[in-house]
Amino acid sequence: MFGSSTALPSRRGFFPSIGLYPLLAALALSILMGLSSLAFAQENDSPFIIVQSTTSTRNSGLFEHLLPLFQADTGIEVRVVAVGTGQALRNAKNGDGDVLLTHSRIDEERFVAEGHGVERFDVMYNDFIIVGPARDPAGIEGQDDAPSALSMIADTKRPFASRGDDSGTHKAELRLWRMAGVDVQAASGRWYRETGSGMGTTLNIAVGMDAYALTDRATWIAFGNKGNHRILVQGDPRLFNQYGIILVNPDRHPGVKAKQGRRFVDWILSSTGQEAIASYRIDGQPLFFPNAKR
Repeated sequence: MFGSSTALPSRRGFFPSIGLYPLLAALALSILMGLSSLAFAQENDSPFIIVQSTTSTRNSGLFEHLLPLFQADTGIEVRVVAVGTGQALRNAKNGDGDVLLTHSRIDEERFVAEGHGVERFDVMYNDFIIVGPARDPAGIEGQDDAPSALSMIADTKRPFASRGDDSGTHKAELRLWRMAGVDVQAASGRWYRETGSGMGTTLNIAVGMDAYALTDRATWIAFGNKGNHRILVQGDPRLFNQYGIILVNPDRHPGVKAKQGRRFVDWILSSTGQEAIASYRIDGQPLFFPNAKR
């Protein structure tokens, strides 16, 4: 048996010539590249856009009201990234979004001036309010001067919960502290507590700590864990809260879905979109007031 001269089958009988491997590899690579290109094209043409926006628009329920109406009109799905305004602006500067809807006019105008956005439009407004425990240990209830109320909180060293997240609300709060002449950074970690979180989470912390907080009215109306907290300060013109919308510049960021994004901007600014914003209410209370001008 071992001395048999019968030859083992040649490898050439089972495998193609080694010269075919480069050809097969090139063909496989070509197919994969074709599939990848097709997938990219389908994704780029797919009927959805990304809107970088704020936690207040999400927490208030506004997008849940608006977006089904927009999709029914246009067939375009909107996927919202809800973060603080500062983070939303940074995301959009990186090209991670098609439309920006935030509430910090100075930063929005800078975003456009730097070439990241096409044009900014007013969309809607509401106002900021200061909420706190009903027993009001700082004695601010009824004040119509927001910086004065904040100064009273600082003087009594009563706890204040700040978002501390570079959001539009946080930026507005810091402006009011500066008007009050209070250095909150020096009080950080003591009576001034920065949550680094969105508005809903910050309100939950404020209620749990029996602390004061600045919030937008829409989030407060929709907030379900008010406890014994209530609105204590409102009505100061410096608490005005304007929202703006911007198409991210496709010339700066080629991945932007400019056609679909522009349709969203146009719809929000149209009478249809503005009426949809006005119609959104909770317990009969309007949360936003449309004021688009083109």
